[in-house]
Amino acid sequence: MNEFLEPGNLVRHPDKPDWGLGQVQSVVGNRITVNFEHAGKVVINGSQINLVPDFGGPET
Repeated sequence: MNEFLEPGNLVRHPDKPDWGLGQVQSVVGNRITVNFEHAGKVVINGSQINLVPDFGGPET
């Protein structure tokens, strides 16, 4: 799923819900830089973590 991410996409980390909503800043190979509401800028290894797209719908 990460292969479809591009800068500007909104995502959530599947194992860190407390980080809140994140916006993809850059995608270089498997390195995905995301700016999260409550964790700041984090570099994610996309080969180990599949970020969850957030399309702005109501939270469940």
